[in-house]
Amino acid sequence: MSLLPVDDAIAAILRRVPEPVAEIVPLAEAAGRVLLAPLSATHDQPPFNASAMDGYAMRAADVVVGHRLRVVGTSQAGAGFAGTVGAGEAVRIFTGAPVPDGADTVIMQEEAVTDGDFVSFTVPARVGHSIRPLGNDFARGQVLIEAGMRLAPMQLAVAAAANAAVLTVARRPRIALLATGDELVLPGSALGPDEIVASNSFGLHPLLAPYAVEVTDHGIARDDREALRGKLDAVFAGEPDIVITTGGASVGDHDIVQDILLELGVALDFWRINMRPGKPLMFGTRGRTLIFGLPGNPVSAMVTAMVFIRPALRAWLGYTGATTWRLPLAGPTPPNSARRHFMRAQLVHGVDGPALLPIAQTDSGHTSSLAHADMLIVQPEHDPGQKAGTIVEALAIDAF
Repeated sequence: MSLLPVDDAIAAILRRVPEPVAEIVPLAEAAGRVLLAPLSATHDQPPFNASAMDGYAMRAADVVVGHRLRVVGTSQAGAGFAGTVGAGEAVRIFTGAPVPDGADTVIMQEEAVTDGDFVSFTVPARVGHSIRPLGNDFARGQVLIEAGMRLAPMQLAVAAAANAAVLTVARRPRIALLATGDELVLPGSALGPDEIVASNSFGLHPLLAPYAVEVTDHGIARDDREALRGKLDAVFAGEPDIVITTGGASVGDHDIVQDILLELGVALDFWRINMRPGKPLMFGTRGRTLIFGLPGNPVSAMVTAMVFIRPALRAWLGYTGATTWRLPLAGPTPPNSARRHFMRAQLVHGVDGPALLPIAQTDSGHTSSLAHADMLIVQPEHDPGQKAGTIVEALAIDAF
């Protein structure tokens, strides 16, 4: 069986991803969610001409050096001045307070000299100075957050300012994880001579959690047909939207995951990808459930999750943000083989800005090098190698 190109595999996966489904959540629960319906302003902000300073509001034409204005009242946030500022008059005003009718400028208090009920100024007045005009922040009907954006703190702040108590976001999927392998033991275990510590699920869980309503870890299944079938039966009984297995996806005598998945009714779309690390990736469906069979080697598992599962989850949520970077190399890359290489790299900051420093390690089980990486350089098939300074495409490891 020939190896499927990476782009063809991603396209095949995205064809299986359902359209985003909307749900309405309270503003206080919307952090990290993807907005599905654009948020438009229903009022002007500020809803009146507002002072940007503590000081005095008056008519600019009345401010003449050596002349005093009579202070006729006060305007403060939540309690504006009810009258109109006339000729020769001023109003004491505070930041955020409505600018009274008749006034067209504000002079800060540090440039004012008071004398009882009168005030004079040490600077000339400028029409409109220190006034935030009505609608200066946003206007009624203006789109404040586009659909497809992830709601970070600043988006939530503007939504609150727009008086939005609820937001329409995309429903998140339920994800199930299952590791496989006789050799695996949980972290903290005493290691036997033929055992290794299971790490895949502990990396995948936090990688996937920002996209999911829940990620359920079903532990470790042994390389035994009945045991594995029982574990997978239990996984499917929970009716998750996405099932992710790690290990057993290759062609060895003990790699039985594919066989059991087929016995349980999974329709397999593909299972070998032209990439490194991570060639033995399986993908299929069981009813409405998407099935990903990731390699057991930990670097391969994490890289294939970033390259294939993360785009599927973004599509599931309707996310439209940028997903790739283009940055210069801080060091050369070696020639590549016929398989697309997702090369580990550090993001370094030099005098000319950020750049990618390639990590030479390519072993698919070398977790410590992946832990030191910030990015994955996307090295095309048969790439001859690039010199420092060349602009290349990269994926951020710690990204949405």
